[in-house]
Amino acid sequence: MEVANASVAYVDQDRSALSGRILGAILPPEFEPPQEIAASEVSEVMDNGQFVFVLNFPHGLEADLLAGRTPQIQLNVDATAMAQAGNGAVFLQRIIHTEVAKFLAGHDEARPLPIDLVVRARFNPNLNSSWFSSVMQVINNITILSVLLTGAALIREREHGTIEHLLVMPVTPSEIMAAKIWANGLAIIAAAILSLWLVVDGLLGVPIAGSTLLFVSGAVIYLISVTGLGILLATFTTSMPQFGLLALPVLVIMNLLSGSTTPLESMPDWLQTAMQAVPSTHFVAFAQAILYRGAGLETVAVNMLVMAGLSALFFFIALKRFRLTMSSAH
Repeated sequence: MEVANASVAYVDQDRSALSGRILGAILPPEFEPPQEIAASEVSEVMDNGQFVFVLNFPHGLEADLLAGRTPQIQLNVDATAMAQAGNGAVFLQRIIHTEVAKFLAGHDEARPLPIDLVVRARFNPNLNSSWFSSVMQVINNITILSVLLTGAALIREREHGTIEHLLVMPVTPSEIMAAKIWANGLAIIAAAILSLWLVVDGLLGVPIAGSTLLFVSGAVIYLISVTGLGILLATFTTSMPQFGLLALPVLVIMNLLSGSTTPLESMPDWLQTAMQAVPSTHFVAFAQAILYRGAGLETVAVNMLVMAGLSALFFFIALKRFRLTMSSAH
């Protein structure tokens, strides 16, 4: 999470050029203009949550530095704003160290290096975390809703006794599963499209680089696998609480280890290999390639083929288990 408009207060007991120099380097948009307070007000403003950061410049700061001593600058942080506090404290430390180094060197210009390093960030030039988290939340919500809605639909029919009605109707288990996947999947896909257009692109201003139609096509393939997983989990339970307890750890693993929360490359090799059998891993890579990098069909074709294979496998396993459940109920 980026630091944006974090509130900063300061107690300046030194009133030196150095303290003024440090305060002048604390600039928007990361921080609000620093506000001076009295030393007796520090505890009060921190307790009231008025400021996230409070700097305290001790008396004789500049003189001690020039004399070769090591004075201390106190930085109080309100850690209830966890993300802002952690990143903001690092930024303030960097600002203080930079300004102190410039002050002691006697000039503002750093010594030129024999190499010119130019860094360019592609696909997210400003390194805005909302560009990443918004799309990943759409992906995670597709996974969660697909598993829960289809599994809950089967559980509710069993609880209300309507599953017996299906047993005497001229429909096959595969047709029943297809109906549940189609009905719930259509609602989920519609919600995902609206989320991309209205929230991600419209409200948050995240540019959709690739084809929405291609993304929806892959999402439909992915839906078959995760809705099949939801039906499979539902066949092992007899009530909604049991289904929730069984589905929760599965969803946590899929969300945390698929690459949407933690980069897949930072995981152990054996875990990376194991997660290739999970459809969410391939869907995350598929969605990132299309929505962030504007990839075409030739780039994501392998991901779509793997998702299609896993969808067929999950559907077959769920169908076999569903048939067994219906036979025992009959």
